[in-house]
Amino acid sequence: MPLRLELKPYERLIINGALLRNGDRRSTFLIETQCKFLRESEIITESEADTACKQLHLTLTVIYLADDPAQGIDLFFRQATDLIREAPACAPQIAAIAAQIEAGDYYRALKLSRKLVEWESAGRLPPADQPKPAAP
Repeated sequence: MPLRLELKPYERLIINGALLRNGDRRSTFLIETQCKFLRESEIITESEADTACKQLHLTLTVIYLADDPAQGIDLFFRQATDLIREAPACAPQIAAIAAQIEAGDYYRALKLSRKLVEWESAGRLPPADQPKPAAP
């Protein structure tokens, strides 16, 4: 069953590692074969990955798009361990993402990480580049 994607003007899309940019009009595409793809709204660039959860999401993007995700998976588990140490409340979300990685469903892991980024944006975690407040 084909997947129908509608792109806004100038919206970007990655399909199997190739970056495509739509023209000046809304377009509809049908993807008729199995492939790896990400819409622009699902992508966080290196320059945007300024928090722990965004860095984790970036790593999961690399895992999803990679031909050999092993190196990225190792990095994910190191980042996840650090994140749980900083913010134990995110452990259930990290566990759900890790379960998807272990099952080989990297796209679902990536989607779950987006929810983690939203959780972080709601102010539940300190930014990765700022020190944690000192204990009294």
